[in-house]
Amino acid sequence: MARLSLFNSPLLLGFEPFEEALERISKASADGYPPYNVAQVDQDHLRITLAVAGFAAEDLVVQVQDNQLEIRGQQREDDTKVYLHRGIAARQFQRSFVLAEGIEVTKATMDNGLLHLDLARLVNKPRVRTIEIATTGSNGRDHDKAAGTRTGPEDGTKGNFQEG
Repeated sequence: MARLSLFNSPLLLGFEPFEEALERISKASADGYPPYNVAQVDQDHLRITLAVAGFAAEDLVVQVQDNQLEIRGQQREDDTKVYLHRGIAARQFQRSFVLAEGIEVTKATMDNGLLHLDLARLVNKPRVRTIEIATTGSNGRDHDKAAGTRTGPEDGTKGNFQEG
C-alpha cells in the first residue's frame, strides 16, 4: 500500500522534518502516564505540567533534541524496605512533545509533585533577502555583473538601479 504524504507537493520544499515529526507523533505510545496538562499562558508562552508524584528532581531528565522535548523519569528502588503491601510501583516513563520551530523551553520547576515546563515562542522579525543572480556567457563561464548592481533597502521596496 502506498504511503500518503501531506507534504508531497513540489511547492513545499524542505518540509521532510515536519513529515518525520508527524510520523514520530503517530508512533508515540498511547500510555497515559504520567498525566499532563498543556496551558497557554499568553500568546507567546505555554506551560506543560506533568504529575510526577513520587519522583524527585534527580529522578527526572528533561532534554530537547531536534525539536523534540523528552521527559524521562526513573525512580530508584529502595532495597532496604520490606513491603507488607506494595500498591505504588516504582514506574519509569518517557513522555515526548514535538516543538514547533522557534519554541524554546525556558524553565523547568518542581512543585508539590508537579513538574512545570515553561515554553516561549521566540519572536522572529520577517526579513527579506534579495538573491543575486549570476549570469553565464555564451561560452558557459560565469560572467561579471556588467549590467549593474541593485541597491536599496532589504525590506522588499524598490531600490535604485545604478549602471556600473
